[in-house]
Amino acid sequence: MKKRINLLEGPIFGTLAKLALPIMATSLIQMAYNMIDMIWIGRISSGAVAAVGAAGMYSWLANGLVMIPKIGGQIKLGHSLGAQNEKDSIAYTTNTFQIGIALGLIYGLIMILFAKPLIGFFKLNSPTVIQDATVYLVIVCGVVIFTFLNQIFTGIFTAMGNSHTPFFANAVGLVINIILDPLLIFGFGPIKGLGVAGAAIATVFAQFIVTVVFVIAAYKDTHLLRKIRLFKKPELSYAKDIVILGLPAGMQSMMFTSISMFISRFIAGYGDDAVAVQKVGSQIESISWMTAEGFAAAVNSFVAQNHGARQEERVRKGYRTAMGIVMIWGVFVLTDCFSKTDFPSFHSGSTGTIHGCELSCYFRVFTAIYMH
Repeated sequence: MKKRINLLEGPIFGTLAKLALPIMATSLIQMAYNMIDMIWIGRISSGAVAAVGAAGMYSWLANGLVMIPKIGGQIKLGHSLGAQNEKDSIAYTTNTFQIGIALGLIYGLIMILFAKPLIGFFKLNSPTVIQDATVYLVIVCGVVIFTFLNQIFTGIFTAMGNSHTPFFANAVGLVINIILDPLLIFGFGPIKGLGVAGAAIATVFAQFIVTVVFVIAAYKDTHLLRKIRLFKKPELSYAKDIVILGLPAGMQSMMFTSISMFISRFIAGYGDDAVAVQKVGSQIESISWMTAEGFAAAVNSFVAQNHGARQEERVRKGYRTAMGIVMIWGVFVLTDCFSKTDFPSFHSGSTGTIHGCELSCYFRVFTAIYMH
């Protein structure tokens, strides 16, 4: 594909930057989905924001689950591409999609069947907020398969050295979400507004369009993606390699989300408004670590391909370059957060979070390099 970046040759800093910048932008776009929902939902009530925030936790948990095939498949595909092994490249890509689709369907079914007790975990106070959260959960997570497919596509394209296609696909989805959110939430013309359900439908439809864009791009790729056969019997040896490599990253992400979910449950004791405030704050905080996570994805592909090509010295140089870049980003985030903190009580309360964000940046990049 024309937008592929050669990860095996050329200046390391320039190569990483070209691959990482679109991925970092893609991460911000994915974060913007929930932010836009909350901005428009906030015009209804703080309770509606709390509903979207609580249900959105399960979307965040789903992102950790899909990291298992995404990260594992990205690494093994990178190894195969670096070694110029077409057979393994096709097999790992096929099994990555098969695992991702299976997990997406199972997770969606669980969300639909157990929506009420899952929302009940947060101990929200208002019956209206609980109802809205349940509806949002069923719609968004019930058809989470599109999100899973988009994450898998993103990992595969990134492993191929093409981070522009995921950026374009997600940007299209964001624009659609921006347009549909106010129309479906508040209504237009004779069509009545759907409130929280409208925000959920807008998000799902936008994700569906992103999937369509990815499928079109995959069809145009004659090197690899057009050769995969999703209905082929899974090959356990390839699937095992993918799961073994992706499981630690997926578990780490789900543990992080689980901790946030318990914190949200405690905060609910102070009222639904407190939950709404926490959700908005966590979205803003995520700018730091989601950007670093995007950079880590680029490092993942860079290291995997060069490891597959047995260019170990280039791997080591890539490691040093990556850690240097993310350290600069971490210091910038730390300084920026402190400089914008005006109130002493908030300042002292947020210090641990800011340091946590910075350490998270380093850890995510180190993990991506280590798992190659």
